[in-house]
Amino acid sequence: MSENNKAEDQWVKGIIKETFAEQKKARRWGILFKGLTFTYLFVTLLLILDKAPNSDTKAEQSHTAMVQVNGVIAADQEANANSIVTGLRAAFKNEHSKAVMLVINSPGGSPVQSGYVYDEIKRLRTLYPDKKLYAVIAELGASGGYYMAVGADEIYADKASLVGSIGVTASSFGFVDLMEKVGVKRRHFTSGEHKAFLDPFSPEKEDEAEFWQQVLDVTHQQFIKVVQEGRGDRIKEAEKKGKLYSGLIWNGEQALTLGLIDGLGSPGFVAREIIGAEEIVNYSVKPSAFSEIIEKLGISIGSGIANQLATQTSNLRLN
Repeated sequence: MSENNKAEDQWVKGIIKETFAEQKKARRWGILFKGLTFTYLFVTLLLILDKAPNSDTKAEQSHTAMVQVNGVIAADQEANANSIVTGLRAAFKNEHSKAVMLVINSPGGSPVQSGYVYDEIKRLRTLYPDKKLYAVIAELGASGGYYMAVGADEIYADKASLVGSIGVTASSFGFVDLMEKVGVKRRHFTSGEHKAFLDPFSPEKEDEAEFWQQVLDVTHQQFIKVVQEGRGDRIKEAEKKGKLYSGLIWNGEQALTLGLIDGLGSPGFVAREIIGAEEIVNYSVKPSAFSEIIEKLGISIGSGIANQLATQTSNLRLN
């Protein structure tokens, strides 16, 4: 083969190679743009559906209005005061709701968030005196969950539900001895004598521990006062026997005996037998469909871990 033929052959091969490379790049870009277009349309559709009005016509008929409290009570959780209160307001406001049912399945959480809901319950009961509020405890109605429940006219639970835990807790760790063993020195600069009194890497001081215990005791007394106001004479005998405010938790049958609840029954039982409106309409405020999908994809895992660590180390909780 002549030199000219060889050069021509190499040139043709180069053209073919470049052509295939360009086609490959084009396919990649095509796939990318198609994916982005699909994602854009999918997100847009979710946002439209999320803002679409509720087409459920049950709320236009006589019914039992239900608001759910699920999980830990905290500002950044599903069971936050803003969502719960929004649901309660809508439930009371609807003229077709015969009564409102607060269905609780929570181990407790923030005393502030629980207090917000309790105060709003009292306001709504005054604003709508002819519409009763029933609290129904599912598996667990403890601590801040029970704090909310005592604002209701009546409380119901299953015989095996766990009820009570009227107390306050705040926990942390102490790493001072471990730091000394591994040779780590703490360098923490503050302005204020007690600014770092909850720091787990600093030695505990007796006067700061006493102060923090006073904070917990005062918060506990606030909890007790709310229970006494909500339950009234129904818990008098239990109070005489003691341990009611010790942080212990009881099953539904025991809670009924102590006066912590008014009867045994499920949400369906309360709607059907107590309220007399078997049809239940859920007024709970739910996260947007888009938010739920994002969370399921795992984007919120990092913040969830951070929140959990923060909760374990410093948060004051009703418990």
